[in-house]
Amino acid sequence: MTEAAAFLNVAQSLSGKRWQARPCDERQAMALTQSRGLPEVVGRVLASRGVTEESCETFLNPTLKALLPDPSRFRDMDPAAERIARAIRDGEPVAVFGDYDVDGATSAALLRRFFRSLGADVRVYVPDRIKEGYGPNAAAMLRLKGEGVRLVVTVDCGVSAFAALEAAADAGLEVVVLDHHAAEPRLPPAVALVNPNRLDEDGAYRTLCAAGVTFITIVAVNRVLRQSGFYRDRAEPNLMEWLDLVALGTVCDVVPLTGLNRALVAQGLKVMARRANPGLAALSDVAGVKEKPDAYHAGYVLGPRVNAGGRVGASDLGARLLSTDDPMEAMELAQRLEAHNAERRTVEQAVLDEALERVAAEGGRETDLVFVAGQGWHPGVIGIVAARLKERYSRPACVVALEQGADGTVIGKASGRSVRGVDLGAAVIAARQEGLLIGGGGHRMAAGFTVAGDKLEPLRDFLHGRISEQMAAAPLVPTLELDGALSVGGANVGLVTMLDKLGPYGTGNAEPRFAVADARVVRADVVGANHVRCILQGNDGARLKAIAFRALDSDMGQALLTGRGTPFHLAGVLRIDRWNGSEGVQLLIDDAAPARSA
Repeated sequence: MTEAAAFLNVAQSLSGKRWQARPCDERQAMALTQSRGLPEVVGRVLASRGVTEESCETFLNPTLKALLPDPSRFRDMDPAAERIARAIRDGEPVAVFGDYDVDGATSAALLRRFFRSLGADVRVYVPDRIKEGYGPNAAAMLRLKGEGVRLVVTVDCGVSAFAALEAAADAGLEVVVLDHHAAEPRLPPAVALVNPNRLDEDGAYRTLCAAGVTFITIVAVNRVLRQSGFYRDRAEPNLMEWLDLVALGTVCDVVPLTGLNRALVAQGLKVMARRANPGLAALSDVAGVKEKPDAYHAGYVLGPRVNAGGRVGASDLGARLLSTDDPMEAMELAQRLEAHNAERRTVEQAVLDEALERVAAEGGRETDLVFVAGQGWHPGVIGIVAARLKERYSRPACVVALEQGADGTVIGKASGRSVRGVDLGAAVIAARQEGLLIGGGGHRMAAGFTVAGDKLEPLRDFLHGRISEQMAAAPLVPTLELDGALSVGGANVGLVTMLDKLGPYGTGNAEPRFAVADARVVRADVVGANHVRCILQGNDGARLKAIAFRALDSDMGQALLTGRGTPFHLAGVLRIDRWNGSEGVQLLIDDAAPARSA
């Protein structure tokens, strides 16, 4: 097969995508297969992710001992650690100003658990998403100052909060910023600003999320305390026992699971499996997680529930859940988050339906950007809706929730999600610098902003122009990358068990996706609200369970439901299916194509 050939000759699938083989160094794949005694398909999976014979051991067994850097390598880390350590030694009132997403909640909970382990505590402040918006605001900072707080540590926010931090400085309130979002040449005033994405950093750790930055900062503070003799008459905390929070934040912020991030998640999932955090244990029980947690559970089961409080409930519920040691409080908070998550799904679907109608009505006004705005849309779900639109149209998407104030002024709060190769955060920062935004920022794959209603159209044109420039440099073709083709019988428990050892999977280490070739649909039905469940049969007579989530109203879903006996090529990921003490395999279908067109 040449590079130009479509995988299994699928040039256009039922979702309109071209299938292609994931790029792979064939010689490296063969070397890994032979040196490690691996099946050929597993060797290919490793090689396609850049794993070599030399790096294979570190990849398969990532450790913090090998990968955690000296915290002092980061700009401002030493003054940040010294200031926080001084606050601990002197018993100063400290507040943590967090974000309302999972990365912010886990970061705030990390700091609170660290302080509590030393007999201290912090005031956790999470702004109301609707009333206050994202990040530090002057009113909140001054309120904390009025409460007697001497030091504020911002987590997952702060790098673009110029006005708020200037107000804090003027009031004599000291601030340490721990952030990872894109920075500008000018930084807001602070005692210290630790951010691997500062322009004066070397970029080696630019993919860290806030939870990762916070953990490294805690390592630095702990070292300062140790060197100052703080632990002469008290036990030193075991920082590793909080890696479950770091893993959750890292997975949910969709940063690449490579290098240090991979080690943090791999080790953190082991800690999560011990169920030592009452909040995570309660949330797992409420969500029905019975098996050993992996990155999928963190990102798609636990994460959305932690997020739900910030989206449609109380913004601080996630941080409170993750930092409590009271099992009864943990269960009460977990149940509240479960209820909020159900509400979030309903609200999300309503906004998504309306957004899709608006995109359809515009008839493809833009080729490189999906940009929709609506009055009365809930700001708490627009990020998820943007992600859905990005997935559907394979291009960056921005969703704006418009609200009219008492004075008649229309303000839009927006969230955007990007695709590989397009730096949405940089485009939003450029728009702010052009005076088109009230505020905004982000990183390559996600951004948020606030815009005045009369600037909506100029902003749309500006972002489209910036994004089109990036798309022109690397034209975007909707594709689905596959790691290989399997028969129905080849999708077996042994293969999936071996592939599980290559995790954790996520951005930067994509879960292997295979095409199950020439599979006939024996049975198909609808489960849940809009999922399509199938039984597949191969030419060898072997059978395989499969499910396509949220597929009922799609061309693929309808084809599967009406295609009994029809041969398909089905692309997706394989998972162990445990039921009543037995193990099988299930295919989670991402895409499909009629085999007769191959």
